[in-house]
Amino acid sequence: MARRAESPTPSGALPGPRDGREESPEERADRMWADLLQELRVAQTGVQILLGVLLIAVFQPLFTDLGDTDRALYVGAVTLGAATAGPLIGPVSLHRLVAGRHIKPQAVALASLMTKTGIVMLAATVVLTLLLVLRIATDDALALWLTTGITVWVAALWFLLPAWARRHYTRRHPT
Repeated sequence: MARRAESPTPSGALPGPRDGREESPEERADRMWADLLQELRVAQTGVQILLGVLLIAVFQPLFTDLGDTDRALYVGAVTLGAATAGPLIGPVSLHRLVAGRHIKPQAVALASLMTKTGIVMLAATVVLTLLLVLRIATDDALALWLTTGITVWVAALWFLLPAWARRHYTRRHPT
């Protein structure tokens, strides 16, 4: 059995085993909020760049030559990209509107749910955009194969690896 970390008390004595951090619920919420904001900065930048590129594509001369399937992919990608901005920017609005109400733990939980939703939507937007671009740049079969490979890659890094790490590294507490 592994020995748990011990932490000295203010007097310097070791009180015995402990799990986790010694922080109040408010301190934990503050830390989790700061962590979430750092994560959101990356995701927000990604969706803003991707949506910006998609929004200007319609004004390019090649756009008029798109077939029905590619136009549908474009409309889907733009719509999904715009919708993705909602849950990735929503936590900022949530925080601003509930600041000072002493509900930070609940706000962190809601913001976390929005962020998870936004990440799934961002992955779908990336996949649709990639499929559209690859269909224009290559033949349809190669575009589908490459998009499938990238979809598996993104799913593995964004969802499967974190799920595995959460399950593998989360401590099991006796009940």
